[in-house]
Amino acid sequence: MSGHSKWHSIKHKKGALDAKRGRVFTRIIKELTVAARVGGGDPATNPRLRTIVAEAKSVNMPNDNIARAIRRGTGEEPGVSYEEVTYEGYGPGGAAVIVETVTDNRNRTVGEIRHMFGKHGGNLGAENSVAWMFDRKGYIVIEKSKVDEETLMAAALDAGADDLRDDGDHWEVLSAPATFDTVSEAVRKLVEPDSAAIAMLPKNLTKLEGKTAQQMVRLMEALDDHDDVQKVWSNFDIEEKEIEASLA
Repeated sequence: MSGHSKWHSIKHKKGALDAKRGRVFTRIIKELTVAARVGGGDPATNPRLRTIVAEAKSVNMPNDNIARAIRRGTGEEPGVSYEEVTYEGYGPGGAAVIVETVTDNRNRTVGEIRHMFGKHGGNLGAENSVAWMFDRKGYIVIEKSKVDEETLMAAALDAGADDLRDDGDHWEVLSAPATFDTVSEAVRKLVEPDSAAIAMLPKNLTKLEGKTAQQMVRLMEALDDHDDVQKVWSNFDIEEKEIEASLA
């Protein structure tokens, strides 16, 4: 199980993600604005926007909020201008970390991200310093209790998915980025996924234990809580009990 998948699965069980709904809304609003600016404000012709609108609805974001964010992206309504910036670095124990952000102030964001890495035993690296350790994939996660394997596999593979993986309590549907939107829509006809995104999935994992594992958990928490951070990907491998203990 990847560090990202394990991390979010445990946080979801503990209710930590639901407790930060305002933070989730802020992240999605930024994504809606950027997606509308890049690809237009019509979800029917903008697959990226369509995926984010579906995510917004899955967390019960009001339709007015969704529409306003889209209008800001298309320029129909005044608002802040955002840009997407990705940072790479190493966390405690040499774990690779990729941080995707949407920011209105690149200089402020890079300074704050660099400080977080340093404070928690890591260091920010140059572009492509760790990206080569990951594969860019369409990545959809569904709780097993929501759908049976055969039904999900048939729908996903027919839509162009590459693989369906058993990840304990969840199914993971993998696809090429080019087929992600088609696969995501096919899955959503069956069930609302726990998450769906173009992901950076690690090729190999870095085992962390003890103090190093605790430092990594604290770094992940700090990054997750930052207003400009949209997604964090890492190749750490930490036992679930250690993550749960650190989040207690």
